[in-house]
Formats: sequence, structure tokens, C-alpha cells
Amino acid sequence: MSQPRILSGMRPTGPLHLGHLTGAIDNWVRLQETHACFYSIVDWHALTTDYADPSAVKENVLEVATDWLAAGLDPARSTLFIQSHVPEHAELHLLLSMIVPVPWLERVPTYKEQQQNLAGKDLSTYGFLGYPLLQTADIIVYKADAVPVGEDQAPHVELTREVVRRFNNFYGPVFPEPKTLLTPVPRIPGTDGRKMSKSYGNAIYLKDSPEEVRAKLRPMVTDPARQRRKDPGDPDKCPVFDLHRAFSPRETQEWAAAGCRAASIGCLDCKGKLADYLVERLAQIHARRPEFAARPDTVWDILRDGARRARETAAATMDEVRAALKIRY
Repeated sequence: MSQPRILSGMRPTGPLHLGHLTGAIDNWVRLQETHACFYSIVDWHALTTDYADPSAVKENVLEVATDWLAAGLDPARSTLFIQSHVPEHAELHLLLSMIVPVPWLERVPTYKEQQQNLAGKDLSTYGFLGYPLLQTADIIVYKADAVPVGEDQAPHVELTREVVRRFNNFYGPVFPEPKTLLTPVPRIPGTDGRKMSKSYGNAIYLKDSPEEVRAKLRPMVTDPARQRRKDPGDPDKCPVFDLHRAFSPRETQEWAAAGCRAASIGCLDCKGKLADYLVERLAQIHARRPEFAARPDTVWDILRDGARRARETAAATMDEVRAALKIRY
């Protein structure tokens, strides 16, 4: 019996950080054991917000792919590819745009959220409005059975399911409705307490050396109530403790929480323990990464081979789609 199929992707916006590791990659690596996995670097999606200056996209694609391979994604067990190397994504997106009402796109929660968060950019473009529909094409061109996402992305999968129902109602049962495979995502704050993000300058990257990890953690914000070492704190209000929850064993979390509340340990003590576990967690990635970073041509070859395999699946789907729309001339 064939394995169920998974599709997921990442925008190439730069090197990956701890949030990407816990929010997606760790789960993707596990899914390789049980699913047929398609993982795409979605460079067209990067252009929806960075269309004015795409000069960094190629370098960022290589950074993302190198981090994926170092973190354990295996091209022998997963199909790793660049979105724009499979033009069937764009063809299906165009055909879907003929049948999807504009209000469906306008009501996607992230549409207005990103406009507010990226207020300095002109996002009044069709590409930005339509990127959830391009995501739909990304998913269903592989007839994915499920999409692993955090709760914030669940509305995108629900849109995909609505589009599939509308398409199948018009043209016959071509696509399955993909399930939402919810991924528990721990809160990963950056060093300033906000969500970890390259754009905020608060990220700890997967490729950061042990010295860089420790240097970034040392000044990290903590519970504002702890002005002095003797002041008790509340670990539930401390971004450092959020990282302990994600990366430290239970006994260390209990030690950090009790010591914070009783002021029996200082914030630097707490950060030092956290740094030890982060460095240990990243050690395997650091051991593998130089092998791929030193051979970028090999990384590009892996992505090209992945695109070839992805196109075989996507082309078969598009043959069905053209037949359903009576345009297979």
C-alpha cells in the first residue's frame, strides 16, 4: 500500500533559525518515516512581498536547502525542490484563479495581518492577494493527502479544501481534500522577547557556532520583574524559559522555574544551562552542515533532481486537470 502524501514548503528569506527547527523541520524529518514527502522552497512566494528587490532570493534558496540537508531531510526519502523549477504550479494557479471568488482570498486571516506587519511595503498586488491560492496549487498539484501546519496556517488548508470542492463540483472528482495535519509548535521567542524572526534581528540561526549561541543568549531579555539577582521572577513571563520548554529536559525546566521564583539562581545561570542544551541540540546540524556548505553544486543537483521527480507527479496531475477542463487539445 502506498504511503500517504505530504506537501509543505518554506519561503527563502535567509538562513533558518530555531523557530523553523521546532515549528517545521523536526516534524518533517519524522514524517519521512511514514509519508511520501514533497518539500518545496517556495521562491515565487518570496516574490509576493520582496518583488521590488529579488537579488537575495538565489542565495537564500541555497541557505535554506543547506540547512534542510544538515537538519536531516534526506533526498533519498523526500523530494526536495524549488517551486519555480516545477512550472505546473503556476499553470494550476492560473486555472484555479478562474473559479475562485475574490472574497475567499480577502478573508484569509494572514492577508490583513501581513499588510499591517509589513506596512512599509506596497502589498496592493494580485500576487500578494492570491498567494494563498498559489499555496493551494502547490498542495493539490501533488494530490497531497495532508499538510503539516501550525494553527496559524490552518485557514490556508481550509481554503484549499474549499477550492478543491468547488473545482470537483464543476469538473468532476480530480483532487482529494487534503487534511490539516496540525503540528504542535512551541513558542520560540527571539532574543528581544518578540517572535523569533530574521527581520527583527533577534534570531539564533541553525548555523550559529556555540560561541555565537552563547553570545546571543547572554543579553536576552527576561522577566522585567528581575531587576536584581535577589528579585524573584515569574518563569511564565520570561522568554528564556519559553526556550527551556522547547529545548531543555523536564528536570532542568523544574530547576529553572523553582530557582527563578525563589531568586536562588541568577538569569545568567539560567541562560548558561539553556545554552548548553541548545549547543547540544545543534551539534548534529553543525557536524553535517560543512559537508553541504562546501559543495553548493551538490546541493543544486539535489534540488534539480527533486524538481525532476516532482514534475513527473505534477505533470500527471495537470494532464488530468486539462482533460477535466476540456482543454487537452
